[in-house]
Amino acid sequence: MKEKQKAKPAASVILLRPTEANGFEVFLTRRPDGMAFLGGMYCFPGGVLREEDCSAAMLRLCHGLSPLEARKIVGAQFSPPQALGLWIAGIRELFEEAGILLAVSHFGQPRAAEPKKNLAGHGEALVKNALSFRSFLESERLLCDASRLAYFSHWQTPEEISVRCDTYFFLAALPKDQTPLSTSPEVAHSLWL
Repeated sequence: MKEKQKAKPAASVILLRPTEANGFEVFLTRRPDGMAFLGGMYCFPGGVLREEDCSAAMLRLCHGLSPLEARKIVGAQFSPPQALGLWIAGIRELFEEAGILLAVSHFGQPRAAEPKKNLAGHGEALVKNALSFRSFLESERLLCDASRLAYFSHWQTPEEISVRCDTYFFLAALPKDQTPLSTSPEVAHSLWL
C-alpha cells in the first residue's frame, strides 16, 4: 500500500479585472506540459509556501497586514509568521508567474510603474533562483502589499495525487498600471475568462 503524502502549504491568487458590462474577468495560466505537478492544466498563479516566505526578514518587508491578523484569518494551525507567509507566497508566485507585482514603497505609497520588460526579467531570475524575492524587494525598496489580497477559500489536493498541496486562495484586483505576462518560464500561455 502506498503511503499517503502530506500536503504542503501553498498559496494561489485569483486575479480579477472589471469588464465594461458591469462584470469581471478571471486570469488563468496554463502550465507547461512537462511540469511535474499539474503539467498542461489551467490554474491560478500560485505555489508552495517557502521557508523564506515566513522569515523575519521577509515579514519586515510586508505592508498592510500583521502576522497575528493573518493567523486570525487562516487559522491557529499556523504560527503568525507562517500565516503571513501565505500572503507573501501568493504575492511572490503571482509576480514569478504572471509579472504582476502587488507592492508599495517603503513609505506605504503606491510603487512607481516599472517597464514590463524589467519586471519580466526579475520574475525570470526569481524562477531560476538567480535572485531571491527578498533581495529583489530590498534592492527596489519595496514592500509586499498584503492588503491587496483578500482570503477567499482553502482547498487540498486529493490523497490519491502524489504531489499534494494544501492551498489557500486569495482574490486580488489587477493593478491599473500592470498587465500580466502572456507567457513565463512556468506559464505556457495565459488568458482572461
